[in-house]
Amino acid sequence: MTDTHAETTELSSTGTQRRDERGITTAEYAVGTAAGAGLAGLLYTMLSGGFGDKLLTTLFDHVLSLLGVG
Repeated sequence: MTDTHAETTELSSTGTQRRDERGITTAEYAVGTAAGAGLAGLLYTMLSGGFGDKLLTTLFDHVLSLLGVG
């Protein structure tokens, strides 16, 4: 049977002990997810109002003029 116990310290290449930082990645993902959700909420608020309609209309008209269609 294998031992699945995680060590909390290990030796680095210089021989000194360092902490196990595997849990840091989980915290970084949580912060990134929260920031992404906040940005999505901000974009939704901006684009669902009059500003979003004007922005998309202007962008669409500009692309059509570049293509020579509009």
